[in-house]
Amino acid sequence: MDPVLSNKNQFPHFYRTVPNEIAQYDALVKLIKHFSWTWVGVLVSDNESGLKISQILQKEFALHGICFAFLEFIPYHDGLDFVKRMQIARSLSNSAANVIIAYGDRDYMLTLQLILYMFPISEKVWIISSQWDVASGFDYYFLHYDTFNGSLAFALHTSSIPGFEDFLLTLTPDDFPNDIFIYDAWWELHGCVWKTNTTDIKCNGTEEIRKVNENAYKDISFYSYSIYNAVYMLAYTLHYLQLQKKEQTHGAHNIEAWEMHKYIKQISITGSDGNEVHFDENGDMPSDFDILNWIVYPNQTLDGIRVGTYSQNSSFPELRINESLIQWSLTFNETPRSACSETCHTGYKKKPKVGYPACCYDCVPCPEGEISNQTGRDSCIKCLINQWPNSYRNICTDKVITYLSYHEPLGASLTSLSVIFFVMTCLVLMIFAKYRNTPVVKANNRDLSYILLISLKICFLCNLLFIGHPLQVTCILRQTVFGVTFSIVISSVLAKTVTVVIAFNATRPGSKLRNYLGTRVSNSIVIFCPMMQVIICTSWLVSFPPFPYYNMDDVVGMIVAECHEHSSFGFYCILGFMGLLAILSFIIAFFARTLPDIFNEAKFITFSMLLFCSVWISFIPAYLSTKGKYVVAVEIFAILASSSGILSCIFIPKCYITLFRADQNTKNFIIKN
Repeated sequence: MDPVLSNKNQFPHFYRTVPNEIAQYDALVKLIKHFSWTWVGVLVSDNESGLKISQILQKEFALHGICFAFLEFIPYHDGLDFVKRMQIARSLSNSAANVIIAYGDRDYMLTLQLILYMFPISEKVWIISSQWDVASGFDYYFLHYDTFNGSLAFALHTSSIPGFEDFLLTLTPDDFPNDIFIYDAWWELHGCVWKTNTTDIKCNGTEEIRKVNENAYKDISFYSYSIYNAVYMLAYTLHYLQLQKKEQTHGAHNIEAWEMHKYIKQISITGSDGNEVHFDENGDMPSDFDILNWIVYPNQTLDGIRVGTYSQNSSFPELRINESLIQWSLTFNETPRSACSETCHTGYKKKPKVGYPACCYDCVPCPEGEISNQTGRDSCIKCLINQWPNSYRNICTDKVITYLSYHEPLGASLTSLSVIFFVMTCLVLMIFAKYRNTPVVKANNRDLSYILLISLKICFLCNLLFIGHPLQVTCILRQTVFGVTFSIVISSVLAKTVTVVIAFNATRPGSKLRNYLGTRVSNSIVIFCPMMQVIICTSWLVSFPPFPYYNMDDVVGMIVAECHEHSSFGFYCILGFMGLLAILSFIIAFFARTLPDIFNEAKFITFSMLLFCSVWISFIPAYLSTKGKYVVAVEIFAILASSSGILSCIFIPKCYITLFRADQNTKNFIIKN
């Protein structure tokens, strides 16, 4: 079986009918993979052949994700000392591997049998190479085999040879009187000699092989089938060559041995098992093995049940196993497992353990955005950008599209507040319209109050542009309407503040502010300041128009439908201009707070602008640190807080006096105080 014999440079005229050992390596790998074993112990003979085998197996196993739990070299029994014996026994008993490969010939494996006799180990599945033909040898009765019960063994492929079993079991030395080998076999089997003049015990002629060993045919069939094929190949080659010679010479036709090499590779016959038998370019026949399941019976007899085959007759080597026929050791109530680490479930991947073989690993969950939809994965698969793993991280599902909706609690609450404040503003406007001729309403530019109230109404309504699925029109309008309307609000507050200052300072003798009395200054402020904001908004829309956008990055596992505003610079210019107006109003109102205004107009404006500035200064870090639909909610909250602050600080006190303190809403009260 040595692969070297296939080297035609060294052995150009060598042909074999037994498998190439390379095929056994492949069969061994396929058998281990069939049962998903990845952690195996290996025992090989302690010689040059064993070292070579261990190196080849290690290389082949590594290619298929199989690791050595341990590797031990079995010495020849003459070299077995106590230390080595204990070392091997300890490796076998301490290893977590449930599968042990014993690869070596019978002489070296006898040492293993001795070790197992002294240190029985029954909780393992053994895989035996074909070189250890224990089921066909005469050490059949030597030691007990309980350790190997349920093991799997490779054996040379065999098949029934027509008539050979009857021939063998009825054979006597008289059938072939000139064959000395039969006489020797008779002595070995029956302990008698056949019809000779020696003083040894003579056979009486009734001896039969069948009576000595019922399994005699099975014992030698491992070799007989290969010999049968070899003989037939030679016979067909000779026959073919003889026919060729006869046609060419028309007479005597001697055949030389060297002439057979040309024709033997061309011969193809059908074996008794129905498979094609032929030699390839290396002089090898297709390498076939039987997979035997060793069964140890209570009387310590051993039987090998064929449970599978390995064949190279097809284009690709094929392993077939009938698992229903396998009887495992009583230690296992199901197909044994042998792994350094358990198979990782879906949703997990392998993480190698430092300092351990590749088969030893920890199972860790897949990272965010990745899945593992198969067991035993080395790595996870990243989901598409519009997908996200489910909770088990084994399926990529479409991301949920989210936005601030009217139907969710937050969206409904903000909508309700916007409507409530809008209604309150309408009521205040109605009160001011009804009592428009009273001193409270007339005291600080009635028209500015109307403009301010109408602007506040629009501010509350513009919140609705921020709620719901973003559209092209809402993306363009939301910041523009908010910016321009709020500029009108702040401009109106600034105009009211300037009006208060001019009104009280113009009464001083020689004051030049008398020239600015009236509505000219306030109207100019209310027109000019919003126009500046309109210019800013228009420039922004022309340069970087907002548009609906699906943001797949900011919120984990979700797609945020939002308005993409390209550059934040335009938005911050809008806020900056409003902030400038608010600060200017705050400064003027702060210095005017000591003026003798019975209705405290300047003080209320100071409070409202202080609240406005506080809200929007807090808004900026909150806006920058928030993601998803909550960015919109933060801006709506800022609009509601600042707008309601202006409404409450400037108009609620006047409504209170108008509705509940009519005695203070008279010209006489104002003159008197």
